[in-house]
Amino acid sequence: MELELSMETLVKRFKDYISYNTQSDEDNDKECPSTPGQMVFAKHLAEELKDIGLSDVTLDAHGYIMATLPANDGGTGKTVGFISHLDTAPDAPGGPMHPRIVKDYDGKDIVLNEKENIILSPNEFPELLDYKGQDIMVTDGLTLLGADDKAGLTAIVTAAEYLVKHPEVKHGTIRIGVTPDEETGRSATLFDVEKFGADFAYTVDGGAIGGLEYETFNAANPIITFHGRSVHTGDAKGKMLNALTLAAEWQNLLPAGEKPEYTEGYEGFFHVYKISGGVETCTMHMLVRDHDRAKFEERKAFLDKLAAFFNERYGAGTVEVTPHDVYYNMREKIEDGNMYVVDLAKEAMREAGIEPVISPVRGGTDGSQLSFRGLPCPNLFTGGLNYHGRYEYLPLPSLKAAGETTLHLMVLAGKKAK
Repeated sequence: MELELSMETLVKRFKDYISYNTQSDEDNDKECPSTPGQMVFAKHLAEELKDIGLSDVTLDAHGYIMATLPANDGGTGKTVGFISHLDTAPDAPGGPMHPRIVKDYDGKDIVLNEKENIILSPNEFPELLDYKGQDIMVTDGLTLLGADDKAGLTAIVTAAEYLVKHPEVKHGTIRIGVTPDEETGRSATLFDVEKFGADFAYTVDGGAIGGLEYETFNAANPIITFHGRSVHTGDAKGKMLNALTLAAEWQNLLPAGEKPEYTEGYEGFFHVYKISGGVETCTMHMLVRDHDRAKFEERKAFLDKLAAFFNERYGAGTVEVTPHDVYYNMREKIEDGNMYVVDLAKEAMREAGIEPVISPVRGGTDGSQLSFRGLPCPNLFTGGLNYHGRYEYLPLPSLKAAGETTLHLMVLAGKKAK
């Protein structure tokens, strides 16, 4: 079936979405959404979903949006859901956004910001050359772009709008869900699976074109607290215990080759990503990741043993580990009688002219938690690259492919999932 989305519509919608600064705040775990900008955008988006003709559009007090595109094929099939998130990562500034399109990319360096000497170069990012000859959207190098996940959101909304405008294209019941605070790992916590009412779903929250993922990390975000002893530096010998020095020692005792910058594929890691404090108290935020559940548990146990070593060496209570499991590998739930959702996605991609690229996610999606709550939920590509930083970019043909893959899957789900 020939199903084609307008590039002009996709680009216009994406630019509109990224004009809203929706960075989430991982330090604010008292409120949801964690930042006011998310709710501002959520209200705008909810009105848009109503305007394009979706029904049952709801926006709750926490920024979760749900909407329905009713079946026009008799409604005998299963209900499929499509989920994206409205927040962007806190790792780089989220606005004000100044996007531009590099026309017919020539394979050379892209100067994002001449004044600040910020350059997107194939020397550092060789995959750029895969998009030679294409139009590529970038920023001015001062912010991220926000394709994670506003490209996914654009794909879903534009596909749904197409079906509203083309009632001759038959489809089953489609549910759309939008979450806040995905980048903090808290987005699925308040997602009402029962209210959503889908039999299975897809997050559109992946990366480069063709990506289809149903394996994620098992993830923990422990907090390590070091308790020191402050004494005037002039009289500190044999008395001071510097919490910052303890933190540095901890970092050095982590397995040297098991950090993100040295790992790939199915290799897990330990990652220290934030340290704050002083001599008396120092707090370290870590990521612990592994696709293998047993190895994941071993990694967490290693941190407990490391803490015991410090407490024996420097005194009881010197180091505290506060555990926090965030999500688990959805693979065990998908392979447990739900592989049909992956097969449907493969078929939809091929109908859209895209060859699926199946690989493990070196991260997680909303689908990680939702799959464990009874909603099988693989992840589809959005087309963006270099997420979470100022070198992020979006090849526009990849955005179009994401939208058309989503559209084909919306139609196919009603035919196949009987």
